[in-house]
Amino acid sequence: MAVHQLVILGGGESGVGAALLAQAKGFEVFLSDKGALKESYRATLRAANIPFEEGNHTEERILSASEVVKSPGIPEKAPLVQKLRAQGTPIISEIEFAARYTNAKLIGITGSNGKTTTTLLIYHLLKTAGLNVGLAGNIGDSFAEQVITNTFDYYVLELSSFQLDDMYKTHLDVMVLLNITPDHLDRYEYNFQNYVDSKFRILQNAKPTDDFIYFAESQPILDELAKRNPVVNQLPISLEKALSTGGYLADGRLTAVNKEHSFTIAQTETPLKGPHNAINMLAAILAAQSVGVTNEAITEGLKTFQNAAHRLEPAGTINDVQFINDSKATNVDSVFYALSSMDAPTVWIAGGQDKGNDYSQLDSLVEKKVKALICLGIDNHKLVEYFGSKVPVIYETQSITDAVVKGLELAKPGEVVLLSPACASFDLFKNYEDRGNQFKAAVQNLMYNV
Repeated sequence: MAVHQLVILGGGESGVGAALLAQAKGFEVFLSDKGALKESYRATLRAANIPFEEGNHTEERILSASEVVKSPGIPEKAPLVQKLRAQGTPIISEIEFAARYTNAKLIGITGSNGKTTTTLLIYHLLKTAGLNVGLAGNIGDSFAEQVITNTFDYYVLELSSFQLDDMYKTHLDVMVLLNITPDHLDRYEYNFQNYVDSKFRILQNAKPTDDFIYFAESQPILDELAKRNPVVNQLPISLEKALSTGGYLADGRLTAVNKEHSFTIAQTETPLKGPHNAINMLAAILAAQSVGVTNEAITEGLKTFQNAAHRLEPAGTINDVQFINDSKATNVDSVFYALSSMDAPTVWIAGGQDKGNDYSQLDSLVEKKVKALICLGIDNHKLVEYFGSKVPVIYETQSITDAVVKGLELAKPGEVVLLSPACASFDLFKNYEDRGNQFKAAVQNLMYNV
């Protein structure tokens, strides 16, 4: 029998993990990356005697593969991907490949905003309850590498649209769709429907007994559900009305009803503020209920949860002015959620590489909450033009230290300085983490010099 030749395109966390799993399952494996590999990944592949190349793709070798596992970062329009498609070579994601080799229950989370917080929270709720659970997908360690030893009963998977695009047979027991707003449209021919279709792939193998948790006030989700009418146990989430099944926020209380389970808690008793986090928490509670986590364990988990960095992260308080790092807010939707969470007058730091932003959805929030705007970017003209007549004070800078000092100067005790950029970071920083870390460092520095 011919040996199954598997080629891995991309040598990041998911690619190297897929290569290790493929080798463990007896495939003939070859990994190819057009860029340079991290030294740790290079060492892992060498130690496992897995052949690889970096800096180029040997097309002949790649095109002779029986199947290809593609990194989510490689676009469909890449010429090599087009050639593989043209000759009918199956191309799958690491998630699809790894899911073949585990019998664990899978919980998948997608959405344009809030995926990471919700994924981490579901994982934390299950772990607090004592379940044997792994964390993977767009976060944490490679799913494929974890599956090699296959010791988990559950996996919580954060799924980007790019990962979903190359998933076909993976069956998720619990599916979470938080919202759909225009994002990554450059990968979807600037057609929003293509992006919606991509997100809805999370439902492609749903059974009637599986749970589908979604935000019922995301219009694109409602429109698509009306078209598709999937046969699955639907658990909607609402911020506007009480529901007999699903999750809702009323009078400051989160309530989740899933089959015979009913749970309620005041949002003030949890560490996550704002309406967007009410959605994230309700989704996580419903998912935990789906796998039988008790109310006591859910309460304990919600109270002990610490969110990932750069997501409305407290960065320090100086003279009773609170600094908040929301560097992960790289689109307008995320800023909408951040400003909604502010309950004091706010000095807003925004700017960077604009992704074709439409700021109009922020108008009423900015009018109510923002007392000053600090534009932190190389080219701020769009922000200045749009908000010039809407915000009393606008200040421009290319220095994060200057932005923090100016923020403290503009804010009164009891007020907030919020870094929530609405833009990519690549004009002044390596990435959003670098931007957030520099912001936190500048705040800490100022704390000791005030």
